Amino acid sequence: MIETVARVNLMVNEVLKIKKNRLCPDVLTGKERRISLVSGVYGDELQGQYVCYEVIRRIKEDFDSLTGIVDVYPCVNPLALEAKTREIPGSELDMNELFPGAKSGAIGEYAASCLIDDIISDDDGRKTEFCLDIHGSNLYLDEILQIRMNDDAVDKLMPYAMALNTDMVWIHPSTQVKGGSLVYELNQRGVAAFVTESTVAYRIHQKYGSRLVDGIFALMKQMGMWKGEVVEPSKPIVVFDDQVAYLNSETSGIFIPNVKLHEKVEAGMKIGSVVDVLTGSIQEVIIAPKRGIISGIRDYPSIEVGSLLARIIGYPNDHGEGVEA
Repeated sequence: MIETVARVNLMVNEVLKIKKNRLCPDVLTGKERRISLVSGVYGDELQGQYVCYEVIRRIKEDFDSLTGIVDVYPCVNPLALEAKTREIPGSELDMNELFPGAKSGAIGEYAASCLIDDIISDDDGRKTEFCLDIHGSNLYLDEILQIRMNDDAVDKLMPYAMALNTDMVWIHPSTQVKGGSLVYELNQRGVAAFVTESTVAYRIHQKYGSRLVDGIFALMKQMGMWKGEVVEPSKPIVVFDDQVAYLNSETSGIFIPNVKLHEKVEAGMKIGSVVDVLTGSIQEVIIAPKRGIISGIRDYPSIEVGSLLARIIGYPNDHGEGVEA
């Protein structure tokens, strides 16, 4: 069932609409569990579009197996998606800094307020138990399929994370997390929520997307919301912020990588080079500072001093770097 969550009149008789697709059994008992899937907070992150499509398609294909309520919000920043921009066009505001929003606010604040109210409690008072905010990466960095969560909510969130079939769970210090994001506000209000990240902006990675969809159905099965067959989710590596090595450029030029995502590297191994295309010289050789796995690699090759080129995470249980949950 398609519902309009927010509606705003724009100029030239245009209308902004944020919609959701509610999938639920034909007959409700009032005891159904509810989850929400959100995508499109940023208009340049398209990975969630594929995930939302696949979740809806698979449920419709085996509708009788659905025993819970799944609310899918495929595009919560439609102006940015249409304009192919990250922020809300015109105001240039970051929607993920506007929550909880305000009904009396500007377009972005009003939309944020309507969205979060609908996720927290629908018209029948059903509260979302868990919300997954599906992101892609930015234009510059290609990333493995991962979950990001705060360290003050690990006990509550980890049971959901373990079912989602991702490569990594990255735990950030809550002291470094700014308010204003959808996930932050939902957790403050008692709804378990975290972000998934993968691939690059403006692209869809079908393999990662399909894996996450498999994980969503595994989670639904775990929660008693799905009776159909599901895959056995892979066990992610769990890492903390201080166990991730950041490789930043000390020069400007073009980055030419020597490694790929998921590749295992040793300390001292060559990760790539920064080259000067005018002189044909190597400006800088990028060396791995530790033994580990490439979890992110620069995709946009033009760089400046300080540009992030790669991230490395330690092997599980290897010298205390990275642990398995």
